[in-house]
Amino acid sequence: MLFRLACLGVANALALLRLLPMSDRDKDAEILVLRHQIKVLERQLGGDRVRFPSADRAWLAALLHPLSRPVLHRLRLLVRPDTVLRWHRDLIARRHARESRPRRAGRPRTIRSIRALVLRLARENSGWGYRRIHGELLVLGVKVAASTVWGILHDAGIDPAPERTHSTWATFLRSQARGLLAADFFETVTLTGTRLYVLAVIEHATRRVRVLGATPHPSSAWVTQAARNLVMDLEDTGCQVTHLIRDRDGKYPALFDALLADAGIEVVLTGVRMPRMNSIMERWIQSCRHELLDRTLIWNQAHLLHALREYERHHNEHRPHRGIANARPLRALPEPTTEPAALARLRVHRHDRLDGLLHEYEHAA
Repeated sequence: MLFRLACLGVANALALLRLLPMSDRDKDAEILVLRHQIKVLERQLGGDRVRFPSADRAWLAALLHPLSRPVLHRLRLLVRPDTVLRWHRDLIARRHARESRPRRAGRPRTIRSIRALVLRLARENSGWGYRRIHGELLVLGVKVAASTVWGILHDAGIDPAPERTHSTWATFLRSQARGLLAADFFETVTLTGTRLYVLAVIEHATRRVRVLGATPHPSSAWVTQAARNLVMDLEDTGCQVTHLIRDRDGKYPALFDALLADAGIEVVLTGVRMPRMNSIMERWIQSCRHELLDRTLIWNQAHLLHALREYERHHNEHRPHRGIANARPLRALPEPTTEPAALARLRVHRHDRLDGLLHEYEHAA
């Protein structure tokens, strides 16, 4: 015991003499290296071989590089000094290779203000998919790809296409859309339990909607008068319609078809239980229910007509439509904003319809 203690005292005294000519920087580097080696050993207790990951190699190479070779040989290292020097050469080689590597070609990252605007639209309109948001950006004059909007929402963990449905349009309807008009009845219930019937028509080419009226009793006289109003409105706007698509609902009297025939409009009946033959009208009714009727309480007939008129103006003057390349029925899309300064500072104002039920966005003055 005493002999062992004497040997340790002599060894430590010689080690102290060895430290005297070393500079403070060399001593600090040695202390850091020894501490880091202890941490590496603690992480790998029980292993058959000590392994140095890339981060540990880079750290040891950076600490030991300023030291001279004699100092390296005196240090108690888990690896040979030549191995540490090789690590340092590899580190320098990787850095030069990374700096000399040519930059990857591709599209630049989307401007932060556009990303923030996309996320704002998605946050304030939970039912909008990436296509709907892309159309709203085009209305604002911000031209980005629909895939870019999808990527922004996907990276933020937002479903890019909530409640998305697949359309199955026939080629004939696409080619003949300019002369087609579709009509249909749909119903809603007021707070008092009164059932109201709404008659609306939509133009296939422009997606313009006309709400012809709402009534609790769709009598033959009421429907016929709605047809007269429709014919006069088409003549005033200069809309050339050749065919009107409707279902076989008994609410349409024979005089309805006769009035349209006198105006040069042929009525085409859909098949029995085949709503897809009038799919554009059915799709608008679904949007009207989802965006308006399912989110508000209808008090009476006057309240319903007021809400439908507001939604009609929103649909025709602001809302973009995928079926016509995200255009608007009564307003053309503005010229895309391409100036970097304008895109870097997007000041967008929100206009609310029906007390915030419908949102419209436009550039602030």
